[in-house]
Amino acid sequence: MHGLMVAVRYLPPGALIASAEPLEVTTILGSCVSVCLWDADAGIGGMNHYLLPTGAATEQAQRYGDAANAMLLERVLALGANMRRLRAKVFGGACVVKAFRNGVTTFAERNIRVAQEFLREQRIQLVNEDVGGERGRKLRFRTDDGQALLRYV
Repeated sequence: MHGLMVAVRYLPPGALIASAEPLEVTTILGSCVSVCLWDADAGIGGMNHYLLPTGAATEQAQRYGDAANAMLLERVLALGANMRRLRAKVFGGACVVKAFRNGVTTFAERNIRVAQEFLREQRIQLVNEDVGGERGRKLRFRTDDGQALLRYV
């Protein structure tokens, strides 16, 4: 993260943030996934933090990857990001509970797949991902330039 002071916001599970102002968004991920989108030329970006791959369209739609990814894209475009310049990073999807690792596709794995498929369908270039494994992650993401700092927890 570079020297300019920017506002820092914590992103709780089931939420998303999009900003046209430089912002450092922090969150902690276990089996949840965060998709980070940004347009560096416009200085616009955002990040979501979803818990489950798919779900019913409710007032808590941001908790589900399919809705959270579409909503994030809609918000950054509404702020003025250019679809062709958008880049993406994906983080999270750890299988942190050993009991769930029994050969069955986990929520964590499905969360990752939902992100990857969404980006492929939207033709958004995925420039970096750190997904899967067994450890949680603390993530710091800059909305204006896409810088990400990751620490395992």
